[in-house]
Amino acid sequence: MRYALVVPAAGSGRRFGASVLRKQYEPLAGATVIEHALTPFLFDARCHRIVVAIATDDAAWPQVAARCEALGTCPVGAVAGGAERADSVRRALAAVHESAEADEWVLVHDAARPCVSRAEIDALIAAVLPHPVGGLLAVPVADTLKRAVAGGHDPQVERTEAREGLWRALTPQMFRLGPLMQALAVAQDAGRSPTDEAQAMEWEGHAPLLVTGDARNIKVTTPADLALAEALLQGSPAATRRPS
Repeated sequence: MRYALVVPAAGSGRRFGASVLRKQYEPLAGATVIEHALTPFLFDARCHRIVVAIATDDAAWPQVAARCEALGTCPVGAVAGGAERADSVRRALAAVHESAEADEWVLVHDAARPCVSRAEIDALIAAVLPHPVGGLLAVPVADTLKRAVAGGHDPQVERTEAREGLWRALTPQMFRLGPLMQALAVAQDAGRSPTDEAQAMEWEGHAPLLVTGDARNIKVTTPADLALAEALLQGSPAATRRPS
């Protein structure tokens, strides 16, 4: 089994705050956020290619790419990303398709998820390989969920939502190259922008497999998330990040 990895990283990170750096380039535990996100894949012999979709004005990527290629054995390339996540993923998939068959597996991972572990990746691949559609890492929702009253300056509770059957989507997400490209193309033609790859597949009538991930596989969205990721990485055994 082999796969290509696609990483959308063209977003501006507006929610992160006033930093001059895009959040994936924020310093984190001796590297950058995106380097930690890529590290488990760089050392995975099944990963034969990594394609990162970056912003056209991204001046930080070349140095990061050079460090990643020096660190691991997997080729790391880049394409110009788009305005939305789905646009970036489509462009990266098109680059993969230039040298891959439609039935090849593709994993899509967030550049801002630096705490993904090799164990999670292994579990996802093992669970999804026999599945006809594909799947994603996810965590069952444990918190009580409140829906706010629409409008108004100060949010107020309208009702409590049932959490049974609800999962929080993580990455990586794993699908066949051809069907995922088709699902994203159909969504684009319909003027729809999925928030993740599984949603595009759902719109095509597919039912992706939910594979239980690790709640520590957080997405860095705010400075507080960055501090939490630092603590998580410092508490992780080195063997979970790099091969022994």
